[in-house]
Amino acid sequence: MNIILAGVPMDAGKRRQGCRMGPDAYRVAGLEQALVDLGHTVTDIGDTRPVSVEIPDHPHLFSLPECVGCTQALVHTAQQAAQQGLPIFMGGDHALSMGTVAGMAAHADRLGRPLFVLWLDAHSDFHTPDSTGSGNLHGTPVAYFTGQPGFEAFPPLTAPVPTHRVGMIGLRSVDPAERAVLEKDHAMLADMRSIDEHGIKAPLMAFLDKVRAANGLLHVSLDVDFLDPAIAPAVGTTVPGGATEREAHLVMELLHESGLVCSLDLVELNPFLDERGRTATLMVDLAASLMGRRIFDRPTRSF
Repeated sequence: MNIILAGVPMDAGKRRQGCRMGPDAYRVAGLEQALVDLGHTVTDIGDTRPVSVEIPDHPHLFSLPECVGCTQALVHTAQQAAQQGLPIFMGGDHALSMGTVAGMAAHADRLGRPLFVLWLDAHSDFHTPDSTGSGNLHGTPVAYFTGQPGFEAFPPLTAPVPTHRVGMIGLRSVDPAERAVLEKDHAMLADMRSIDEHGIKAPLMAFLDKVRAANGLLHVSLDVDFLDPAIAPAVGTTVPGGATEREAHLVMELLHESGLVCSLDLVELNPFLDERGRTATLMVDLAASLMGRRIFDRPTRSF
């Protein structure tokens, strides 16, 4: 497989800085070599930078012009990369998914296939610019690419992803208003309570069956805070009780076996908060599992 690595040194989605170092942390942690070792052809196209936009600063929303500029640039990067192979977007905060998902949805639409999105995250990120209390736009990408109102400053969507084509696994910090809309619009929601009771495989397989039945393509967005902070401390939005390392690898292995994944986000890694690179290394290992590394092939690591 041809894999395209695209760095997104984006820190505009929230006030706590550090995610801009994420792309280089993945490079240092050996993401490219891990994928090459699996037999893939890998091309690193460098970092995507925001385009300049003529938008004034907003009194409440943090770094609105830069977020809009990043989104516009990433829509283009995603479409170009998808024509060459399977893009892996190395972030960067989760606001980058506004551009990556919009671009991948446009790509899928040109192929005549629907795009589905698997959101592996502690948060649903379904606020709009009007509803966010923090003003941090990394909490809004799902609302944007599903076509919710309030995003007039952002690039218009050529192919919105309907909410019923979104699956969320690992939720444990969701505002009531967000959950009400997501449930009403039939998003697949699997919080950690349901995973504790029924396991992580059942909701994932049900969602993959839905993608397969629609002849869809699947974009996966993996947030560091999907994982329990005990194993992945390098994130500014830690929520206790996340996925274990074994649960996360199972998800990646099942996604690989499905053959449905067309693109991947790796987001919210803040190397400034890491412990000797352990979170970056774990995220690289998970990406390798998604791309075909078997359980017997995992390296033994010493920290």
